[in-house]
Amino acid sequence: MKKVLWLLMSFLLILSLVGCSAGNSSQPSTNALTPQAKSTEIMISAAASLKDSLTEFQKDYAQKKPEVKLTINFGASGTLQQQIEQGAPVDLFISAGKAQMDALEQKNLIVKESKVDLLGNDLVLITGKDNSKVTSLDDLTKASVNQISIGTPESVPAGKYAKESLTSLKLWDALQPKFVLAKDVTQVLNYVETGNVEAGLVYQSDAQGSTKVKVVTVVPASSHKPIVYPAALIAASKNKQVAEDFLKYLQSSDAQKVFMKYGFKTLAK
Repeated sequence: MKKVLWLLMSFLLILSLVGCSAGNSSQPSTNALTPQAKSTEIMISAAASLKDSLTEFQKDYAQKKPEVKLTINFGASGTLQQQIEQGAPVDLFISAGKAQMDALEQKNLIVKESKVDLLGNDLVLITGKDNSKVTSLDDLTKASVNQISIGTPESVPAGKYAKESLTSLKLWDALQPKFVLAKDVTQVLNYVETGNVEAGLVYQSDAQGSTKVKVVTVVPASSHKPIVYPAALIAASKNKQVAEDFLKYLQSSDAQKVFMKYGFKTLAK
């Protein structure tokens, strides 16, 4: 009798274990049923003068399209152009000058049909907040003004515009010994903010973002070619559709208002 009872209890125990095992195997992992959404990263190379505005867009777009990650490399447009020519992984290029974009187009490195003139800007003369020696472009020739910063004309569009303007205004030759060349407009701004130079030529958007400088005057637009920021998709991009969507977003009326807040100009369509 005891032996029969023992066999019965063993049989019931085996049934119980088999039931538990079957129950567990019938409930697959939640992760297996719901794979995590993949995010797409797009690499943007953008002129240094766009840093404040694009940083705001970077945050806004993360809320608008959380599945898209924007990684932005800021620098002088000429330097960014060279990086793209050397094969840097870039999806979208926003330049502060047409020459850099045209050079890439000639080498078939951009998607020609995607190229747009995104923004405009003004070139301005700035000094430190407390500077009273410089009240005009002509004052730069005074003996009391020792150093003036501009971007390197060969690689920095703002520097190229500065050279073009000062040459047109017949000031370039007289001012050349005073120039402190910078790698981009952000560095020009920093030189003026820290008092390392007495004056500098930057974009209105750069000057507007600083509390340590003042705009002395806007450089006459007639003295240089129109300041235009072209943008285009890079031909080697593997995320063209995602990059194109972001570029279209930057052209929207809402985005253009944000650019204007940072001192940029919209272009007549």
